[in-house]
Amino acid sequence: MYDAVRTARGAAHPQGGLAGVKPHALLKTTLTALKARNVDTAAPSELIIGCVTQTGEQGGHIARTAAILADLPTSTSAMMLNNFCCSGLDACQIAGLKTAATHELIYAGGVESMSRVAAFSDKGPYYSDPETMQAASFAPLWISADFVATSYDISRVDADTYAVQSQQKAAIAQAEKRANGSIIPVETPTGIFEVDETPRPNTTQERLAKLDTLHEKFGPPSIDASFLKKHPSHAVVSHIHHVGSAPSLADAAALVLIGSAEAGQANRLKPRARILSVANAAADPLLSLTGGIDAAKVALTRAGLKAGDIDLYEFNEAYAAVCLLFQKELGIDPATMNVNGGAIALGHPMGATGAILIGTILDELERRGQSTGLISLSGAAGLGSAMIIERV
Repeated sequence: MYDAVRTARGAAHPQGGLAGVKPHALLKTTLTALKARNVDTAAPSELIIGCVTQTGEQGGHIARTAAILADLPTSTSAMMLNNFCCSGLDACQIAGLKTAATHELIYAGGVESMSRVAAFSDKGPYYSDPETMQAASFAPLWISADFVATSYDISRVDADTYAVQSQQKAAIAQAEKRANGSIIPVETPTGIFEVDETPRPNTTQERLAKLDTLHEKFGPPSIDASFLKKHPSHAVVSHIHHVGSAPSLADAAALVLIGSAEAGQANRLKPRARILSVANAAADPLLSLTGGIDAAKVALTRAGLKAGDIDLYEFNEAYAAVCLLFQKELGIDPATMNVNGGAIALGHPMGATGAILIGTILDELERRGQSTGLISLSGAAGLGSAMIIERV
């Protein structure tokens, strides 16, 4: 890994900081910035982009569209992929595997404009067709997170405490401008956008305690029966998550410059890190947000490492209870995970988050003078993805 850039994260609503920027233009901005930061470097052989909701303005292969608009050589191929919230990290996984074989350079990452293209608006059968949803044990993600809380006895107080800490860590990181080296400015109809706008630094447990749960707001109650039938040791489902302990929806794009050692030497690039291992996993769809935990365990095994060998962890904050379970299952020190806050505070632009987390952990490892980092995300349907990197 030679470089990483991202936009700031805009809140996913019509007044959000990036709501006036089309997804392909957001991606073009990151491409242009990565080119400019590596001006004497050979053009990438390929662009690999993760994006979850590939419909409307995010349909029609916006990776190729952005590559053309950013004046990449016409010979630069492009690929789009969708592996739910794992997409951005998986794009970087694929780039690593490809460049190891071809000795070339690849731009990899993701984009998602959730203010312009709403989640689930592609109307896939897994989450829109009742017959398929029932047969495939579909559960809305907030319900799945509550199932995790129920299965592992995680209380609302515990989850709210975690959520407040995420906000506090994000506020400190923003005040110290820790991400400024990776964030690139974006021209919008209302001006330059370059600061993550989703954090809520005034969040307190007292305020969170007053919020209705997502189950109370959105339901559906019928899902509980499927979980309780499968897990008869529980009499009721503990519905604990609300908007304050859930990931904020966001708009963003991110890219990582990945290449073989030979490609780096040929282009006089200084490597920042190398990929030690990657992994994908899948879990029970009813407990779908645990897939990233399983993937992290596989990545550790493949790298021949133990959890304690990792200096820093970035685990996407897809609901607070799942983050607490990640810490418990891997037996890690909470002080090593999401040290600058996570998606609860900073937002989750689904297809871009995995690539954002790579840049985040690279910056923080360098700032601390540490060596190894593990990035992991859970996705819908039980999917999970992980990667371990080491500074060089």
